[in-house]
This record gives sequence, C-alpha cells and structure tokens, in this order.
Amino acid sequence: MGRKRMAIISLDSDLSLPIVAKSPQNPKVLVEEIVGLIRVYKDGHVERSQIVPRVPCVLPVDLRVTCRDMVIDKYTNIWARFYVPKCNKKLPLLVYFHGGGFCVGSAAWSCYHEFLARLASKVGCVIMSIDYRLAPENPLPAAYEDGQKALMWVKQQAISGPTKWWLRQCDLSNVFLGGDSAGGNIVHNVTLRLCANWAQLKPLVFKGNILIQPFFGGESRTNSETLMVPSPGSALSLTTSDAYWRLSLPKGTNRNHPWCNPRAKGSIKLEKMAYLPTMVCVSELDILKDKNMEFCGVLRDSGIEVEYVVHKGVGHAFQILDKSQHSQMVTQEMISYIKSFIKKRISR
Repeated sequence: MGRKRMAIISLDSDLSLPIVAKSPQNPKVLVEEIVGLIRVYKDGHVERSQIVPRVPCVLPVDLRVTCRDMVIDKYTNIWARFYVPKCNKKLPLLVYFHGGGFCVGSAAWSCYHEFLARLASKVGCVIMSIDYRLAPENPLPAAYEDGQKALMWVKQQAISGPTKWWLRQCDLSNVFLGGDSAGGNIVHNVTLRLCANWAQLKPLVFKGNILIQPFFGGESRTNSETLMVPSPGSALSLTTSDAYWRLSLPKGTNRNHPWCNPRAKGSIKLEKMAYLPTMVCVSELDILKDKNMEFCGVLRDSGIEVEYVVHKGVGHAFQILDKSQHSQMVTQEMISYIKSFIKKRISR
C-alpha cells in the first residue's frame, strides 16, 4: 500500500489564517496543521494523531500509588485521573491540568501518567489530573470553564460525605492548583475566575498555584521567542505556538487577548485580587522563558507572593518528553522544588 502524503502549510507570524493547501488524497481544504499532532479542515473536521499512547490506570506495585479514573461531567465528557499514595495520613490535594496548547493532550497520555504518578509518590500528595475539552472544537474559555466545574465537583463530593476512596486520603484544607504549558495558563485563568470569592468553594481551602512553563504569548515578540534555538526534541516552537493560539482563542482576537497575554490592555488588575501564592518553573531553553519571567514580574509588581526557579539546560515540557539523563536529573530537582513549595504552605 502506498504511503499517504501529508499536506504541509506555512504559517504567518500573526493570527491571520495560514496559507491553504489541499491534500491530493483528500478533497477537504486544510486550514491549519501542526505536523504529527493535529490537522484542522475548513469544514470544521479535526484529526489528531495518536503520537503519544493513551494508557490505562496501571502502575508498578513498588510505587505504592493507587490510580483510578472518574467521570466529572458525562455531558461534556470531562473526567479525571486520580493518583493516591498509600499511606496512613491525610495528604494535600493537587488539581492538575495537562499541556498541549489547548488543542491536544490527555490525562491518559503515557507521559503524564508516568510523571504525575511519580510526582504524587515523591511529593506525598493526592493528584487529580483533569481531562478537559480541547480546541478548536471547544475554543477558550471552554478549558477554563471545565477547570472551574472540576473544582465545584470536588466541593460537591466533599459535601456529600468523605466516603469516596480518594477523598478519605485528602486534606481539603490544603488544596493546590498545578499545570504545565497550557495547563499552567488554565491554572492562572481559573484562579482569576475564583479569587474574588474563594468562599464559594468551601470546604476546599486553596493554598497555592504551581505553574510549569506556563503558556502565555503576545503580539510583541520576546528575545527568547525570536532568538532561542529550541533544544532537540522540544515540544514547542514559535510556529507551533502561534498555531495553537490561532486555534484556541476566540475568533477575531489576537495574541494580545488577556487570556493569552497577562500584560495586555484589559487584563484583570491583580492588586485587589486574592490571588494565590505562586511557584513558576521556567526552562532555560524554552521559547517561553521571557514570557514566564514577565508573568512572575506581573505577580510581584501586584504584591502577589511568587517564587520561581530556572531549570538549566532543558527545554519546554522536558519533564514529560525528554528521557535524557540530564533531563531526568533536572526533573528530580523540579519535583523537590514543588515538594518544598507545598510543604511550606501546608504548615500555614
């Protein structure tokens, strides 16, 4: 059988539509493609490649972590994968959002399954990994709405009684939000939606945010976006980043939308908000490095408690995709920083 040819398109640097190409084997008009990950056609049809395998809730016995999936909303197909360390005390809860530019990714991806199981074991926390709706079928703010709905679901589960297998292990007075890349962006924007009235989520008490290489952008390019040579195997290039924003932002907007650019005109002023203490994990060889540092500056200038760490010699999403010895070592360092951040705040 002959090998099918894939149509490749060139992308403009702004949010205008890319040049259109036609696949000779498919009469549909291709309007956007991130090679190996997603194709979007003019008629709205979307194809996603299974570049990362989806895996069931199976973990090595010696990890001593129980894992199960639970449905949050059957109508929108939001669900979560739970990681619960086996121990005799209550543990903080980390609600986690995966990356993928809002367009790809899953809580069932093997790379997230392995990383979050290890994170739960090493940090000593229950992790709830959210599988939210994806763009372009569900553009922003769908992912933010799903994040908020997931937290309200946890509240309702807690009110109905701590009989659930995972709730029995949770200390709901110590809840954290975390995510990498687009997931970090979701954490920020869900926090903005909730921090005017955290009391609505009682008995949940939120102690902090953990943002790993959060996905932010803007129409003005930073030095790291224009000059950085992504590390080999990096999950994000400037072209890919632009494509993700085109597919996920509301039509008619650009990268200066507040959901993309926290410094943009119209962004919510944080000075009067009960924004959570925040940790930001930055990668030295990530094109988002400067945007991540700008975000830390926004928090600091607004009087928000923020700490950050720059991980040397690694690129975007290294903790889930890079299997090199150096990356594995830096991932352990990242986990140690996250553990320290959580430990400091659960004692308050």
